[in-house]
Parts: sequence; C-alpha cells; structure tokens
Amino acid sequence: MVRSRSLDPDIGSALVGRADVVKELNRFAHNACSGRACSVVVTGPAGIGKSALLRAFLSGDASRPATVLQGACEEGASEEPFSGLRALLGPLAPGAVLEEATRHALPALDPGELTGEPQYAPAVQHAFHDLHRRTAHELSRSPLVLALDDVQHCDELSLRWLDFLLRRSDDLPLLVVLTQQSEAAALTHRLPAHHALAALAAHCRTTTLRLRPLTETDVAEVVREFFPVPAAPVFVARARAASGGNPRLLGRLLRELRAEGAGPGVGGADRIAETSGRVLARWARELLDRQPPWVGEVARAVAVLGERDADRVGALAAVPADVVEDALTVLSEAGLVPGGKYLADAAVRAAVLAPLDTQALSGLRARTALLLSDAGRPAEEIADHLLRLSSICEPWMPGVLLEAAARAEQRGAPETAARYLYRVLEVDPDSVEVRVRLARALVETDPPEAVGLLREALAPSVDVRTRARIAAQFGTTGLAARECSVSLDLLEDVLDALDAEIGPDPVPADRELRTLVESVFLIVGSHCRRTIATTRKRAAAMTLPEGDTPAQCQKLAAMAVLTALDGQPPEPAVKQALRATSSSQLRLKSWTLINSAFVLGLADRTEDALHVLDRLLRHGRENSAVWTYALALSTRAGLQHGLGALPDALADARTAVQISGAERWGETMVLPRLALASVLVDRGEAASADRLLTSTEPAWREQYVWTYHRYLMAHGRARHALGDTEGALALFRECGRSLEEAEVRHAAYLPWWVEAACILAELGRAEEAQEPAAHGTRLAREWGTPRVLGLAALARGVATPGEDGVELLGEAVRELAASPARVEHARAELILGKALLADGNRPVAREHLRTAASLAQRCGALALGQDARGALVAAGGRMRKMTGSPLDLLTSMERRVASLAAGGAGNRSIAQSLYVSVRMVEMHLTSVYRKLGIAERAQLAAVLRFSGVREVRAPRSAPRSDRQG
Repeated sequence: MVRSRSLDPDIGSALVGRADVVKELNRFAHNACSGRACSVVVTGPAGIGKSALLRAFLSGDASRPATVLQGACEEGASEEPFSGLRALLGPLAPGAVLEEATRHALPALDPGELTGEPQYAPAVQHAFHDLHRRTAHELSRSPLVLALDDVQHCDELSLRWLDFLLRRSDDLPLLVVLTQQSEAAALTHRLPAHHALAALAAHCRTTTLRLRPLTETDVAEVVREFFPVPAAPVFVARARAASGGNPRLLGRLLRELRAEGAGPGVGGADRIAETSGRVLARWARELLDRQPPWVGEVARAVAVLGERDADRVGALAAVPADVVEDALTVLSEAGLVPGGKYLADAAVRAAVLAPLDTQALSGLRARTALLLSDAGRPAEEIADHLLRLSSICEPWMPGVLLEAAARAEQRGAPETAARYLYRVLEVDPDSVEVRVRLARALVETDPPEAVGLLREALAPSVDVRTRARIAAQFGTTGLAARECSVSLDLLEDVLDALDAEIGPDPVPADRELRTLVESVFLIVGSHCRRTIATTRKRAAAMTLPEGDTPAQCQKLAAMAVLTALDGQPPEPAVKQALRATSSSQLRLKSWTLINSAFVLGLADRTEDALHVLDRLLRHGRENSAVWTYALALSTRAGLQHGLGALPDALADARTAVQISGAERWGETMVLPRLALASVLVDRGEAASADRLLTSTEPAWREQYVWTYHRYLMAHGRARHALGDTEGALALFRECGRSLEEAEVRHAAYLPWWVEAACILAELGRAEEAQEPAAHGTRLAREWGTPRVLGLAALARGVATPGEDGVELLGEAVRELAASPARVEHARAELILGKALLADGNRPVAREHLRTAASLAQRCGALALGQDARGALVAAGGRMRKMTGSPLDLLTSMERRVASLAAGGAGNRSIAQSLYVSVRMVEMHLTSVYRKLGIAERAQLAAVLRFSGVREVRAPRSAPRSDRQG
C-alpha cells in the first residue's frame, strides 16, 4: 500500500483527490512486474503535486517488488549530456544497481564528455548499448522502476536513452515514470530535449496523466488537515476559488490563515480574499523569477493591457508574436493571464509590475494607451490607462479623455466622466467648457463642488449666451447645493443682459435659451421662502409656452406649480402639467417631471403622478443620478402616503434616506427624512419620527418652501402623537403663518388647518377651532377636489357641537370615501364613530369604528387602527388585536406567494400553483419585499419563520383543470 499521509510542507497529503491517478500508477506497476514494459508521464502546472505524488507512489506497496531508481533533473542542466541519467543512477556505490554497466559507460557519462555530440554519434550509441545491455541483465533478475522528476529540465540524450530502452524492453518488467511541469513545455518546444520527450510520450506503451485541480470535496479534506474544527461550506468554497484547486497554493493560503488566527468558519471565509491576495502575489513572483526575462515582459504587458492578444502584447512588450504565444502558454498554465484567473487580482498585478520603477511603469501605461488608440479601441478603454499616468503630457491625450467623458455621460456614468474631465482640467485649467461639463457630471454626486466650478466658469470675459447657459445650470445645481439666493440674483442679471443682447424678436435658438433661463428662474424662485410670492407675480406676466421643446416643457411645469398655488380650480394647472410631460420623444429635464408630478398629486391625479415619477426614477437609475433619484423617491413616498399605501411609502422613504445618507451632501437633503418621519407617525412610531426630525439641521430645512413647511407639519403630527398637544398646535399655527407670509394658500398642500382644528376640538376649544376650519373651507371650495372638501367638512365637524357637527362629520366621510385619501377617510370614520358614541348611538358608532379600524389596518396606519379598535371595544364591539408585524400589511395573495417562495418554489411553479402569470408572481414578490423591508428571496423564510407563518411547498406540477378550452 502507498502511504496515505506522505506530507509535503506546502500541499499537505499528496493523495487527496488523487485516488484515480494512484490507481492508474499501481496498475502500470503491476503490469510492469508481470513483464509488460510501459512508461507514464505525469504532467500538470507548478504546485499541482506531481513530485509529492511520485514519492508517495514509489514508497507504496505497488513498487515494493521492484528495484527503484529515482532522481530529479536540476534546473539549467538540460544542455549537459546525460545529466538526467546521472541524476537517475545516483552515486556509484559498490553493489549499486547498474553499477557495473555505469562503470563500463563511465567515460561517456562524465560531465562534458559528450557535449555537442548528436544522438547517433558512435560514442553516444556505444554508451546507449552498454547501458541497455546491463539494464536488461538487471531486468532479468527483478522488475525495475525508473522514476525521473521534473523532466522539463532533462537533457536530450537521457530522454533518448529512456526511449531506446523502452523500445527494446517489450517483455521485460520495466516501468518508467516521468513528471513534467506543463507550463515549461512552451519554453522548451524548440529544444531537442522537447522533441525527445515528445517521441517518448508518443510511444504506444506511454500514457500521459494530467493532474487536475482539487474539487471542493478535496479541498474540504485538506482543510481538515490544517484545522481541528469543521469547516463552513463557504470557507471551503472560497478557499478553492482563491487557490484554483492548486494544492501548494491552497496549503500556503491555509497556513497563512492559521498563522493569522483565522479559523475555517464564516469569519475565516471573510479573511480569504485579503490573505489570498498576498499569497497569490508571492506565488506570481516566484513563478516569474523561474522564467526567462521575456516571459516577465509579456506578463507585465498583459497586466497593464488587460488582454492576451498576441500582436498587441508583443508590440507592447517588444517581443516577437510567436514568442509571445509561448509566454502566454506558460502564463496560462500557471494561471496568470485572463482566462487563467490570478492576474485578475489587483495584488497579483501589483506583484507582476513591481520590478518597474515609477517612470518605467508610467512609460508602459502611456505606450499602452497609444497602442490602443492606434488600434481604434473605445475611448474609455484608452482613458482608463491615461488616468493612471502621473501627467497628461501628450497632445492627443486630452482629446481622448474628452471623448471618453462624453461616452461615459451617454451611458449614465457621471462619476466616471468626472474622473476623465478632472485630468483634462489639469492640462487646460482655464477652459470654461471643461469646467461646465465637469460641473454637469458632478451635479448629482457633489453639488457644492459643481457650484464652485460653475462660479469659476462665470468669468467676466464669457459672452452673454454662454453665461446664460452656465447660469441656468448654476440655478438647478444651486438648489441641490443650497445656493438659492445667489442663483436667483445671477439668473435675474443674466435675463436682463440676455434681453439687451437678443432684443424683442430673437431667433429661435435665442428664444429657446431665454425660455431655459426663465424656467430655471421660476423653479429656483418658487423654492425660496422669501421669493416665492414675487416669483408668482413674475410668472403671471409671462407667456405660457407651447411645450414643444425641453426648455418650454420645463417652464410649463414650473408655471403649473405656481398656477396651482393660486388656489383656483385645478384644471388649468393639471392641463399644463400634462402638456409638459406628454411627449415621449423629448428628453425632458428632471424638474419638468418633479414639478408636474407635484401638481398632479395635488389634484389627486394619482395614476398620472405615479407614471411621471416612474419616468423620473427610471432616468435616475439609468444615469446614476443619485440626488434626483432620492428626491423622486421622497416625492413618491409622500404621494403613496397620501393614498394610504404606507408600506410602499415607508419603503420609498427608507430607501431615499439610505441613498442620501451615503452621499457627501446627505445632510443637506432633508426631504427623505421628512417623508420617512411622516410615515413613521402613522405607523405608530412617533418617537422615532421626532428624533429624526430634531436631528435635521435648521439651516437646511428652513430655507425652502417645500421643506420648511413639511417639517412643521411632520413635527406637529409627531408631537401630537406623543401627547404634546400645545407644542403640536404651535407648530401647525407656525406652518399656517409662514405659508400665508409666502402667499401660498392651497387647501391640498399641507392642510395645517384641519390638524389645528382637530387639536383645538380635543382641548375643548371648539369655538377657537372654527377659525382654521373656516380658512380651510374657503380654500377647499376654490380647489374643489373630494379630498379637500372632505377635510374641510371634517374641520367644521369637529368645530361644531351637537347634531350639526355629526352631520358635517358624515359629509366628511362621504367626500373622503370618494377620494383616494384612504388614511384620511379612516380618520374621518374614527372621529365620526367617537362622536356618535358620545351621543349614545352605539350601534351606528360601532359600524364607523369598525370601518375605521379595517381601513387603517389595510393602509398600515397602525396608530390610527389601534385607536379605532380601542374605541370599538369601548363601544361593545369585537376585533382581534392589531400588531406591528409587517406581515399584517400583506394581502392574502401576497401571503400565499411569499409562503410558496419561502418554501423553495420558483416563480413559474408558484404561477402554476396559483393560476396566475409569472409576471404577476414577480409583481407580488416585489411588493412583499418592499413591505417587509427585505432585499432578496433568501430572506423570506427567516422573516416568515420569525412571524410564525408556515412555509408552503408548491406541488410538483399544477393540477389540471377539469374545464376544457
């Protein structure tokens, strides 16, 4: 038997994963001992375990009946005749095997004796025959195993003699075992020794065995040799992936992990990536140190170029193409080129490039970029090499970077475009065009930096039209950077200068430019608390655009907002918003979509508003527009909240907070936190909402109309839920006062008056509640949608005692039931139910309270639902207790889909089980993920188990329907 624990310092057990190879070698040994001569060539890359396997085989039972001669060829000895044979025969001790034959051929075997002699030289043939005759004599006495390791370093004559011997030993008990490093074949294929080995390998009695990488099962066994505790599957999988199944590399990785104190668990698996980078880097250096210099040149060219095209690699490395192919074969066998895996690792690339100093590496990268440019490769590919240069020193380089930036912008990669443009700016720091393009690339990721660049671009020497374009960009960028006042002053100056330049009858291009600047002026002016009133007056004097160009659509949407805030019936503003977004051909600007969605939401055109926001979100995703995406999510969260879709609103708001919080400008963007706080109040998490609101910087929330008043409303509702009625009332009144000061009088936009009226009624100050109720009623009648009419009736109802008040509350319920405002409908049902209960009408009160509780639960408004349930129970009704579980938010179909998915069923299987389409299953799962706050299918089972929901297994196939057709 072969020893099963023949350990190598690097690879552990030599026989792990090699049972099939050992079985083959044992079979060949048995055949040889039976008089059937044969040879075996064991091949594989460095570290695969050839030498260790050979030692294990030779020390095993299969080789024991035979006389064994073994040796290893030394590197650099391939030019020395018979060096391999001398290594095989070893020292000539008296009585040693073949001692007499060796002594007889000794003059020929002396180092240097036959240097330069061909295979058929008389002296060589004489040595061949003498050695064969004596070897045949030994074979007549006992089987013989000749084992020669590392034959890639062997000389030609030794290999020729082994072939000579094998061809003359048909019926003799001879086994020849050779090991060869596979990557070396490419280095020696032009040498005589390579042809000699090829002739031997082509012999009919020769078998080639290639050692394969270890499987995961094999790796797990090796891991057990290094660690006394069981290994996590993820540790084994990552260890195999990092080592490529190479035993020596695996052993080094495991040894280093053990030395660092890492175990084979999940924690150790997380350490593998970092540790394997260091191990692989040393491995790469060792491999390259053993190769000719031109292999290293090719490796460095591949490391920089990132590809293995022989012509380009050869041109970069200054190595002939046919030699490049040899080097690539060596590197591929060693796993160091793309297609092999290790050169994809940054640490390995660094190790390959380490011999180059900074100047040499920079020169190599510059030559690479020029080579790719001459080959017509994409600009971004070339620019990635230019980014790594210490300086952009050639005249052609800025042009490539500018083209690459344009391509990056087109594919929605602004941060990449910014990296290219920064390098161009180093070369041309006075370029207005580059600064403007760079600012455009940074607007979503670094608005303050973008504003700074635009400010620098607004030099006095810039012409009026260019200045106008920059000012328009400055205005929208300034909203994100909180530069509202500066933007307005600049835009006003630019409009005056532009009017003076283009006159009263401008050409179409100038008219479009003026429209663009006006649209930005309206957008910025309508955001600032101190300027919204004057902006509305200025907009009233403007001509309504047709909406045929992007600038016209942006101006039309901005005017729609200001029209809506006049408080008149919604139709004109809605018409403008729909017109602004009607074209699917125009590339609409983000503010066109945001403002249009705002107007449509105020008018309860919710489907239209959601459609517009979906367009904006799609634009944000496709263009990496982070700021716009977070803004759109926050806007949609507010809209969903108003519809009573609290789970969706919660998901959107949390995502917006998460996205904005990860950015440098996160603190300045308040809207996501306001949206989240508003939802949290209705979810019964008022304390969390209060903490979130008080953590916002006053400087960021108080400057803008759209954030300051939302903050006051959200904070007021949170304080009210926490029992601070006076504090809440003060916040609502401040909201009303500030809106009046800004001349924003709109029933649907932040109806502070209904909140104030309800609190005053709670405090027993019904007469005082009539003032905000009357204010709200006047505004609601002007706007005229069922939502605001219902809220106005609710405010009057709580402010009116007796039967008249109950009648008004009934009117509120009817109006709100006809609107999309489900939470407000539930609230009106609750207040009406409590009023009826107070009047002693318990049966009717229970109906309304039950409706309120059911509506609130379906919406996910937990606080309102619990209040309604408590009142219902007090009225003598029954209802199961509400919980804060997110599973309560799922519809029955969503629960069934979630349970099947958690049980392991695929989407198609679920669709067949429930008789719905696969698309419908996907939609339900998306909704489930949003409501449960999870990101992937794998998390479903844990969430459902924690909540006590049974997972359901889908049937193997859907049952057939009895109905035909």
